Amino acid sequence: MVDRELLVSAPGKVILHGEHAVVHGKMALAVGLNLRTFLRLRPSKDNKVLINLPNIGTKLSWSVCDLQPLLHTFQGNAGQEPASPGPEQLEVLMRFAGIPEDSRDTEALAVLTFLYLYLSICGRDLPCLEIAVWSQLPTGAGLGSSAAYSVCLAAALLTASKRISLRIQEDAEARRWTQRELDLINRWAFQGEKVIHGNPSGVDNAVGTWGGALQYQAGEITPMTRVPVLQILLTNTRVPRSTKTLVAGVKEKLLKYPEIMEPVLASIHAVSRECQRVLQTSADGLSQDQYSVLEELFDINQHHLNVIGVGHSSLDRVCQATASHGLHSKLTGAGGGGCAITLLRPDVDPGTVEAAKQQLSDCGYQCWETSIGAPGVSLDSPLSLPEDVSRALSTI
Repeated sequence: MVDRELLVSAPGKVILHGEHAVVHGKMALAVGLNLRTFLRLRPSKDNKVLINLPNIGTKLSWSVCDLQPLLHTFQGNAGQEPASPGPEQLEVLMRFAGIPEDSRDTEALAVLTFLYLYLSICGRDLPCLEIAVWSQLPTGAGLGSSAAYSVCLAAALLTASKRISLRIQEDAEARRWTQRELDLINRWAFQGEKVIHGNPSGVDNAVGTWGGALQYQAGEITPMTRVPVLQILLTNTRVPRSTKTLVAGVKEKLLKYPEIMEPVLASIHAVSRECQRVLQTSADGLSQDQYSVLEELFDINQHHLNVIGVGHSSLDRVCQATASHGLHSKLTGAGGGGCAITLLRPDVDPGTVEAAKQQLSDCGYQCWETSIGAPGVSLDSPLSLPEDVSRALSTI
């Protein structure tokens, strides 16, 4: 079934605008982050299935003969539509892998997701294979690392089992699957996200599959067309936060002060709409005036997010540090710590960016210069891999 090496990658994600307001029916804009997860699949010669996840220090292998008996709880085959993971299936997998009941650690969830997708997608003829995954994305930072992992697994396993094609066109921008095949990848990746998160929105795996930018409102996910790629500085404050607690806090404020909070959420929605308008009318490049609008929207939305109670002193320091260099920042995701994004105009002085990065590093933060609006899941060639990825995979 697996007769050649495959290299697959998928982007992370950031929320550009609409954090928390989206929970209350407003619009959010999610964009592909050009920090990616990379997966290498190779055929195995010794009747084994091996998964190697060096980012989290996990390397496991199983005999295909030992995995075969698990198939009685799975209906995955070439004609099967993606189905939600059932409690019985997850219990069987946890017992098989020796994972304690209700374990939510990163390694346990990554292994469960792999086993679920492998058995469901590959079905009766389980292939012998080796999978190695290496990611540029930090885990637990709200940047879609689990979704990128699920998307890569779904794409690689569907391709290896010949349920989607392996046609690679010469045009680098076309090294992807058909729209129908991408939809299948996305639906299987969503099942992987259910293993990890229970009841995910579907936004993260959609961004990982389609890339670019997506509009999300009231459960509807709509890809935006012809969105420009924007350069950003991404900062991880390394401050842990609880999304559940932050969401509950916003809801409590909304119930307590509806006449104050409703207009703030409506204004966040308006920010998202204005950003969407600017991006969709400037696919061929933003003017200086349009960059100024996007910068103002960052500032306005950051103030809104502080008002609704999801700011944090670490995020204030990011905004203050970058503002001292003439740059504009906002939190992305749940807030309360986590990550922030800073918009970088094309004409920004590299020395200015370096000075801002140094100031943020001095605060103990982690920074990346990267881009948003990145392409979705794709087939890669060894020659196209970034140097850090190629070096990492060569040692696995």
